[in-house]
Amino acid sequence: MPLILDASRSPSPSAIETTPTTFRRQEHHESDVVVVGAGILGTSLAITLARQGRSVILLEKSLKEPDRIVGELLQPGGVQALEKLGLRECLEGIDAIRVKGYEVIYYGTGVEIPYPANVVGDADPEARGAFDGEEKDPRDTGLIQRPEGRSFHHGRFIQQLRSAAMREENISLIEATVSDTIRNDWTGQVLGVEAEYSKTGTKDVFFGQLTVLADGYASRFRKEFIAHAPVSKSKFYGLELIDADLPRSMHGHVVLGEGAPVLLYQIGTRETRALIDVPEGTPTASHANGGVKAHLRSVVLPSLPKCVQSSFEKALDDGKLRSMPNSWLPPSTQQIPGMVLLGDAMNMRHPLTGGGMTVAFNDVLMLKDLLSPENVPDLGDTERVRKQMRDFHWRRKSLTSVINILAQALYSLFAANDPHLRALQLGCFRYFQRGGSCVDGPVGLLAGIIRQPFVLFYHFFAVALLAMWLMVQKSPLWRLPWTVLETLGVFWKACMVIFPFIFSELRS
Repeated sequence: MPLILDASRSPSPSAIETTPTTFRRQEHHESDVVVVGAGILGTSLAITLARQGRSVILLEKSLKEPDRIVGELLQPGGVQALEKLGLRECLEGIDAIRVKGYEVIYYGTGVEIPYPANVVGDADPEARGAFDGEEKDPRDTGLIQRPEGRSFHHGRFIQQLRSAAMREENISLIEATVSDTIRNDWTGQVLGVEAEYSKTGTKDVFFGQLTVLADGYASRFRKEFIAHAPVSKSKFYGLELIDADLPRSMHGHVVLGEGAPVLLYQIGTRETRALIDVPEGTPTASHANGGVKAHLRSVVLPSLPKCVQSSFEKALDDGKLRSMPNSWLPPSTQQIPGMVLLGDAMNMRHPLTGGGMTVAFNDVLMLKDLLSPENVPDLGDTERVRKQMRDFHWRRKSLTSVINILAQALYSLFAANDPHLRALQLGCFRYFQRGGSCVDGPVGLLAGIIRQPFVLFYHFFAVALLAMWLMVQKSPLWRLPWTVLETLGVFWKACMVIFPFIFSELRS
């Protein structure tokens, strides 16, 4: 069986064979946990469970370095979770870039949105990993602590996580494509999976008391275990810019104009990622008008900051344009005995806010407690595991509901395609320009630091009220009655934007 081991450890065969659990895992393919998918969540969960003494089989169809255009920005709340999981070193040696906040550019005018100072959220005193930035407070002689995120090449980070997994003696990392689950015909319990070795094509089976399916956004198992399907109304088209001159260093950039939003952020010393949202049915991106590349050249390029345009155009000329669907999938509980579906296979949100990895690492942090040997001595106790997973579904909402709703609501505003949404978009930008709590609250939510859904509700409707007031302010006196009616339409639109996402989080 082709096991992947860390060469630097060079364990002797006798040392491996003397451990009964290792022998069962390698020779009989029996373990406490089978994890399908060595991505962000699958690998970090495998490491976490292995460090608790669980025997883990981790299956991945390809162990080559992934090449993706998303999963490249880890918010401070994700860095904090990574620190608590003992995996902070995975951010080292990959040319990761410090991220101090965002710059939102609205029709050429920018406003800085730094991560909030001295906001620790629910972090442990020891978990200071997200709070690396220090700067002088102009009103004081002390230092302000500001959290920081990290941006990087997705594949490099994944390989660091996989290297960490290979160093764990309780993990067997195997390159194989999982084709099906194995069930008990009488009880319906999932007992493990069938798989095919990627290099030889040989079929095999792997058994675990618990099977974790974390096979990503294109999960082949989702439709089997979840009733609803992901909804995708746009795609991100990605370019890699070389030596781009961004308006504000160590910040993510959101560019707003006539079209859908554009994201710009460094992923290396010389490389910058450009993600361009293209909604379905965009006329200027149609085949008749020259396709997506023509849209990027004629519509997107002129809307970008002047300092970025040359590197954007060069990347466009090089032709390395890739795409990925932007999907929405609300979370759901699963009650199949012996199996859980996690990560993007179970819950997705628009990647505009870069919250996916933060959700994943915090989910693992929560499962570290819920599935610990103290709480679940035997993972074969399916009733106990199912109870813990029900608790997981509701306990995670203090963070994930905030990130899920914020991502979807903010995208609705930033991709405004009607007058009411454009009014809300302007209100959002003016709200950011006010600074203070009008910035600290929203960006604290986005960063995964503030974990209070009511704070999101408060700021969203504060934006709506400001948008309504701006409409009244610029209205001529003679038109005021009609303007008031229009403001009610804006408020109704705000309700129609956010409440469906709130309701989706409340269902089980």
